[in-house]
Amino acid sequence: MVFSSNVFLFLFLPLFLAVYYLTPDRDRLRNYVVLIGSYLFYAWWRIDFLFLFAAVTIWNYFVGMAIARHKGTARAKHWLIAGVALDLATLAYFKYANFGVASFNGMLGGIGMEPLVFAHVILPIGISFYIFESISYIADVYRGDTQATRHPVDFATFIALFPHLIAGPVFRYKDLAGQFEKREHSLAKFGEGAQRFMQGFVKKVFIADSIAPMVSQAFSLAHPTTSDAWLGAMAYTAQLYFDFSGYSDMAIGLGLMMGFRFVENFNQPYVSQSITEFWRRWHMSLSAWLRDYLYIALGGNRGGTLRTYRNLFLTMLLGGLWHGANWTFVIWGAWHGAILCVERVLGVKPKATGFHPLRWALTFGFVVLGWVMFRAENVPAAMKLYAAMFRFDGAGLSDVYASAITSLQLVTLLLAVVLAATTGAMALRSDHGKARRPPLRARGYVLAQWLIWPLFLLSILKLSAQSYSPFLYFQF
Repeated sequence: MVFSSNVFLFLFLPLFLAVYYLTPDRDRLRNYVVLIGSYLFYAWWRIDFLFLFAAVTIWNYFVGMAIARHKGTARAKHWLIAGVALDLATLAYFKYANFGVASFNGMLGGIGMEPLVFAHVILPIGISFYIFESISYIADVYRGDTQATRHPVDFATFIALFPHLIAGPVFRYKDLAGQFEKREHSLAKFGEGAQRFMQGFVKKVFIADSIAPMVSQAFSLAHPTTSDAWLGAMAYTAQLYFDFSGYSDMAIGLGLMMGFRFVENFNQPYVSQSITEFWRRWHMSLSAWLRDYLYIALGGNRGGTLRTYRNLFLTMLLGGLWHGANWTFVIWGAWHGAILCVERVLGVKPKATGFHPLRWALTFGFVVLGWVMFRAENVPAAMKLYAAMFRFDGAGLSDVYASAITSLQLVTLLLAVVLAATTGAMALRSDHGKARRPPLRARGYVLAQWLIWPLFLLSILKLSAQSYSPFLYFQF
C-alpha cells in the first residue's frame, strides 16, 4: 500500500483515524492502534515479510534490554556487537545477496567458468530504514544517549510507524520516546498535518508523476542527443526531489494527524553552494545517521588528516551502497565522497554567507551529474548519457524524444523549476536574515493555502486516471 493510492486515501486512512480517535487517550492505548494499523499497512504488501519485520523488532528490543542490564561492562559491548551483526547480516542477505552473486558470476564468466546457481532473493520493502533505526536504538542505549524502553509496544510502534515505514525519515528512539508516553492532540495540529499531507501529495502526484515519463524516455533512448540527455537529467533532478520530499511531507503530515511531530527531512537542497551544504539539506535524517553511527564509528576527524578523509569517503561510499545493490550507487557514493574530501581540503564552509552564483552553479552541476549515475540501470547506461551530455551535437531534441514527450510534461517541469527556485530564494533570504517577515514554512515550500484544496482534488483525479506509481525511494 502506498500513500498515493485510492485504497489508502479512501479506505485505510479514514478507518485508521476513526479507530485511533475513538480509542481512549489514556495508558497509551492509542500506541496499540498505531502498531496494529502499521502492521496491517505493511502486511498489505506481503504478509510473509511481516514476520521478518516482527522478528527484527523483537531481537533489537531484547538486545536493548540486555545492554541496559549489563551497562558499563564488557557484556554490554558484546550484546551491541551481536545486535548490530545480526541486523547487518539480515540487511546484507536480503538486499545484497543477488548483487554479490551476480558480480561473482560475472567474474567467473570472465575467466570461462560456469556461474553459480542462486535463487533470487526478494527485497522486503523498507528494510533499509527499519534496520538502520534498530541499529541506532541499540547504539544509543549502549552510549547512554537514551534509556532502554521497558514497553515493548512503544518500541515496536517506533519501528513500525507506518507514515515513515517505507521511505523515512530515519528516526531515533530518543527523539520520539516522550511522544509515545504523551502527545498533544488538537484540531489545530490535525489541520496542520492535513495541510502538510496534501502539500506532499500534490508534489508527488501532480508534479513528480507528471515528469516521470520524460525521465523514463530519456534514460531509455538508444542514441540520445546532448539536449535529450540534459533535459532528461534535469527532469530526473526535479522528479526525485518532488517525489521524495513529497513522501516526507506526507509522512510528517500523517504524524501530526496522530499527534506526533517528526524531524524534517529536506531544507531546499538545490540552493546549496557546496556538496557539504547539500548533504545538510538533502535527506537530513539519513545524513545525520551516517554521521553519528558510521562516520564517528569509523573515527571521524580523530586520528589525523588522512584518516579523516578516509572516513569521510568511506561514509559516503557505504551511504551510496545503502541506497541499492548496484555499482551505480557505489559510484554515486564515491562521487559525493570525493567531492566532500576536496571541499574539506579547500576549506569550504558548510554554509556560505550570501549567495554566490558560480559556487551554486558548480554545486548544482555536480548534483545533477551524480543523479544520472543514481538513476541509470547500470554503469554503461550512465556512461552513454554522460557521453551525450558532453558531445554537444546540436541544440535540438531528437525526433524520437520530441515525439515521446508532451507539452504538459514540459510545462510541469518548468513549474517545478519555478517552485524550487522561488521557495529556495525564500529560504536563503530567511537564512541570511534578509526576509522582511518569516516565510510560511522556512523548511520546505508552501503552496498558498487557498490553492491546496483544488490542487489536492485535481491530484486525486489524476491519481485515479493514471497507473500505479510507487515512490522512488521504495526500492531502497
